[in-house]
Amino acid sequence: MEKIKVIAFDADDTLWDCQSWFDEVERECCELLKPWATAREVSEGLFTTERKNLSLTGYGTKAFTLSLIENAVRVTKEQITGDIVMRLLELGQGLLQFPTTPLPEVADTLQRLAAARRYRLVVFTKGELMDQESKLRRSGLEQYFSYMETVSNKTEREYRQLCENLDVAPEETLMVGNSFRSDIAPALAAGAYAVHIPYHVVWELEKSEEYPHERLHKITHFGELLQYL
Repeated sequence: MEKIKVIAFDADDTLWDCQSWFDEVERECCELLKPWATAREVSEGLFTTERKNLSLTGYGTKAFTLSLIENAVRVTKEQITGDIVMRLLELGQGLLQFPTTPLPEVADTLQRLAAARRYRLVVFTKGELMDQESKLRRSGLEQYFSYMETVSNKTEREYRQLCENLDVAPEETLMVGNSFRSDIAPALAAGAYAVHIPYHVVWELEKSEEYPHERLHKITHFGELLQYL
């Protein structure tokens, strides 16, 4: 840990709540499609549609909205009305504007880390560039970071590229995030350290098996990061 020069933070569900807003939109979609299918059928169909479209649309709000509408058309056997389509579009647009209020202990912890000037703090996230940049600005946390990088996916290759972009070795990098699949496993594979902060809601496509590792530390709340460091 004495080698660490850069701390990279995931954004959604690490710095602020995100998945809960998507879950709420999914619930409203299920209500809208009640005349045609059960909530379970709508949700299962949405998950299947998202997974199918992933290689074409990637991650993010716009990709989710497209899958939301496509699934609704399929569930209603193309009987969906224009007013429902417009409502789904409104729900998707709302996901581009929800309040990104920092989660408990996040702002104070980042402020203390930035003031110490021992580490370079950066944001490393996946999704849509404009959306992720907007979330960071709305959160009020932008001041604590010297760099932000948004990628279409997080794999070992992207973590190695991040280190190259920042001119640090993987073993000089600590990744902090909530998703074991996207934030932890690929960072460890690249040779970096990782701190896992699980969140109470997890998107189905982010669920994965967890495992112990000598370069991995698991905490329950953001403030514990200071004790670990």
